[in-house]
Amino acid sequence: MDKKTVYIETSIISYLTARPSSDLLAAAWQKVTLDWWDTQRDRIDLYSL
Repeated sequence: MDKKTVYIETSIISYLTARPSSDLLAAAWQKVTLDWWDTQRDRIDLYSL
């Protein structure tokens, strides 16, 4: 099966590379983004503009 191509915003990358936030909402977005990245990134060809 061919991989799908997905273009992601730079905000996704910033959630992955930022220090853990003390703000509860930002920390939740960081966790969701990290979990998605760990489980899905190998299934998709990712590009950022």
